[in-house]
Amino acid sequence: MNDQRRQGTRDPYAGPEASMSLKKPPESVIPGEGPQQPGRIRVTRDHDVIRRWAEQRGARPATMPGSEYNGHLGVLRFDFPGYGGAVLRAVGWDEWFATFDARRLTFRYQECRADGAPSNFNRLEQSHRDEL
Repeated sequence: MNDQRRQGTRDPYAGPEASMSLKKPPESVIPGEGPQQPGRIRVTRDHDVIRRWAEQRGARPATMPGSEYNGHLGVLRFDFPGYGGAVLRAVGWDEWFATFDARRLTFRYQECRADGAPSNFNRLEQSHRDEL
């Protein structure tokens, strides 16, 4: 028996109590492959997938005003209709995707929530893997 079990402590990275995010890295789901599971988080770099996802929700490519640096876009965002968040500046898809690619970002998103309702969840993250 290892020391942790003898002392009554548990390894947070093992066993049935561990969070799924601790057991394995997030799964990349390729559109068109595998079942559509409500609540599943997907990761892609595919421009067509990203644009389709945004347009289905009425979202437009945008940036945060004042975040530009040396003539390049700063913070990338999507501007959703009726959202009362930060004031965003609209940009074109070509400029948005050029910045997305130059920074080697990935798009983490959700098609629908676990209850089946459409989801606007999305996050842009630095890519640390080449397989996406």
